[in-house]
Order: sequence, then structure tokens, then C-alpha cells
Amino acid sequence: MKKVNWGIIGLGAIATQFAKGFEGLSNSKLLAIASKNNDKLSKFKENLKINSDYCFNNYQALLEHKEIDIVYIALPTSLHHEWIIKCLDEGKKVLVEKPATMNATEIKEIKNKYHKKKIFINEAFMYMYHPQIIKVIELINQGEIGELISMDSNFGINILTKKNFFGFKKTKKLNTKNRIFSRELGGGVILDIGCYPVSLSTLIASQISNIDYDKVKVTNIEKDMKPNEVEINASMELIFENNFKSNVRASFTKKLGNKTRIIGKKGELIIEDTWSANPSKIIIKKDQDKIINISSVQNIYSYEIEALSKCILENKMKPDFPGLTIDNIIGNMKIIDRWKE
Repeated sequence: MKKVNWGIIGLGAIATQFAKGFEGLSNSKLLAIASKNNDKLSKFKENLKINSDYCFNNYQALLEHKEIDIVYIALPTSLHHEWIIKCLDEGKKVLVEKPATMNATEIKEIKNKYHKKKIFINEAFMYMYHPQIIKVIELINQGEIGELISMDSNFGINILTKKNFFGFKKTKKLNTKNRIFSRELGGGVILDIGCYPVSLSTLIASQISNIDYDKVKVTNIEKDMKPNEVEINASMELIFENNFKSNVRASFTKKLGNKTRIIGKKGELIIEDTWSANPSKIIIKKDQDKIINISSVQNIYSYEIEALSKCILENKMKPDFPGLTIDNIIGNMKIIDRWKE
């Protein structure tokens, strides 16, 4: 079977997790890697058995390699715009780690630059490709909970508090050089993890009717800021033209969990672990509660890699549903921009 050859530029923690997703796939292969950090490059090469001929200490060299079909960009957000353009200029298809860019202006510039060309670009929300989300969409469209009314979606982890020797909680010193706390690198809770519930909110709302992203109301915004002006907690309410509402919360200080609750006129759907699907369980709350356990036969990143590789092998110029088109990416970034204002 023909395989799609992938390359990765940027070998941080997320790239490590993503790379594990190639194991056992028949339609794709991790062929090449690139990093300016020789230690990371060496460890990646050794752990994943990458041929030396496909290990590069500069990103451009990987992009220019003719065997590469698609590049996964796992660099800090501030570098995404630049390297998306360089990938597309070399004729490479792109999967870019979320968020796709620093703001909507950057991703709109990319669309405008290539408006006469057919380009393949996707934003890496691995959860969308897991059978759990596919099942949720199926249940909604089958009318399982009736007409949709609203949803609540959370993504919260406590990375700023630790316990000392006596068991008392202590706030960690903020490392402003860390990507997630650096405004210049695209840090802050909204861009880093708030983008997840935003993307799911628009996906669910789109099952009712098409979305005009410019007419989505962003209200009840609350943010806790640190001195370097990145958000560590943030929440908001989205109100769509079809009157569907979504309450979104993201936090670096509170264990909000990964739960999503979707409310309809006939009942509710609860996704226990929306983003990691571990466990993968959907609860339907109606007259009688029902639990649907979804079997995960692959690494969660495998579903994403496999689905996008299938599209490429079929010569499709955009990802299959529920993968995001460039217009979806722009629309979601517009919402995020208003949340950050």
C-alpha cells in the first residue's frame, strides 16, 4: 500500500506524542525530522529509528526534500505563520499544531496569499478524529437529545500550584521563558488550551446551521492575568445566530477537567474526557441514563494521522469532516481574538 511520507519540524513534547501515532499505521510513515537542537534530534532519531539521511538540523532542508508529502509544524505558535508559508511555497501540505497562528490576521494573510492555488492545510485538533467525537456528532444528528440548546466545555489543569514537604499548597514561580507563559511566543491559557473548547463549540453549533463567525457574540468574558500579560484563567459565553449558546472555560490554575455537556430539549450528552478520550465514555441523560463506551484501538494521534493521510492519498484538497477547512480556522481565530481583547 502506498504511504504518505510525513516530516516534523520542531521536536518538543507535543511532537514526541504525535510521533508515537505512526505506530501500526498502514497508510503513513514518519520519514523525516528537523530540529535546531541536536540533542533532541539525536534522541528522536534513536527512539523512532529515523534514517540519518532524513534528520535535519534546519527546517528548510526538510521542506526541500522531495519525498516529503506533508509537514507537521510543532514549533512555538509565534513561528507558525512563517513556516506555514514556507511549507506551502515548497509545495508541502501542512498540519500545524494548534493554534494555527497568533491571530486571525495571520491565517487570513495565508489564505489570501494562496487564494489562486489549491492548498491543503489543517489545524491539529487530534480529538476531532477520535471515534468518540464522531459518535457524538452522529447522536446529535440522529436527534438523540432533540433540538440543541446549549453546551458547557472545560479544559483546566493546575500547573501553577505545588505541594511543599508539609502538604501545603504553594504557587510555583512563573517562568516567563516557558512558551506557555510567554506573550511573544503565543502563550496564555486562551491560545494554549482555550482553543480546544472554542473549536468544539463551533463544531457542535454547525450541526444546527451554517455559522457566520462574524456574527457570533462573545460575551461574559472573564480573565485572570499575570504580570507579563498572559491569561492564566479565562471564560466566556458564545451566542450563535441560531441561538445556540456555549459556555467555555480554560485554566492553568484550576482542575476543571476535560468534560463537555451538550444540552438538548430531550436530554443531555456528557463527554467525560473530551480532549484525550481516556476514558472514552459518552453519557446520555434522559428518562433513563445510558452509557456508551467507545473502544480506542489506536493512539489518539493515530486517528488524525490516518484520516489526513487518507485524504492525501485520495488527492483531496481539504480534510474530510470533521477536519477544519481554512475558513473554519479563520473563524475560530476571530472568536479567540475577541476573547483575548
